Amino acid sequence: MPLTRLDKLLADMGEGTRSEVKKLIKNGRVKVDGKTTSDGAFKVDAETSAISVDGRELSYSRFTYLMLNKPSGVISATEDNSQKVVTDLLEPPYSKMGLFPVGRLDKDTAGLLILTNDGDFAHSSLSPKRHVPKTYYVEAKGHFSSDIAIHFNEGIVIDGGYKCKSAFLDTIRLEADGIAAKLTITEGKFHQIKRMFKAEGGEVTFLKRIAFGEIKLDESLAEGEIRLLTDDELKYISELKEKR
Repeated sequence: MPLTRLDKLLADMGEGTRSEVKKLIKNGRVKVDGKTTSDGAFKVDAETSAISVDGRELSYSRFTYLMLNKPSGVISATEDNSQKVVTDLLEPPYSKMGLFPVGRLDKDTAGLLILTNDGDFAHSSLSPKRHVPKTYYVEAKGHFSSDIAIHFNEGIVIDGGYKCKSAFLDTIRLEADGIAAKLTITEGKFHQIKRMFKAEGGEVTFLKRIAFGEIKLDESLAEGEIRLLTDDELKYISELKEKR
């Protein structure tokens, strides 16, 4: 790996802004291979150099991937002038890594959202050619036909005349006044799931994404909580990138 400036590397790893890490280095709080350095321009090999801040060993990774259990009411964006966004939920060091959401969930939709700084993964996973399946738990009110799963499989025609791709509806509960189900789709039109149920004469009252491809929402995560992706989940991401 090419040598990198120490101050840039620390900033990339979320240890602070460039100005903040320069102060860390200048104040003698950073060691490289066991030796204190006060030179922010000092060149290091991120993969082989042993770097520590205040005695805390750092582990370098080019990209970061987080799973977020997104709460309802938060926007899938990195900034907004008036509303809370998903990156507001991050604390250091993740809040300083330039992470962004892969795709989006509607403001009132909860559940699985991946945050990363890997643009290639975001592009490959969201490409219409990739058809990455996304699974949701949905509750909707209305008087639905017992053949609703067949309708979804055949392709729901939503407002505007667009026929959605075949979707898999696994009914959990079908009652006279509503339905609870798991729905898997392979595309992501604007408010698509709400529009699909509207076409069936209903209204979505709750929506939560529970899977993104082979990555499933960790149910131990409370709303607003994050965790790093596991090795198996990272392997799936690597496979998606290789299919570009």
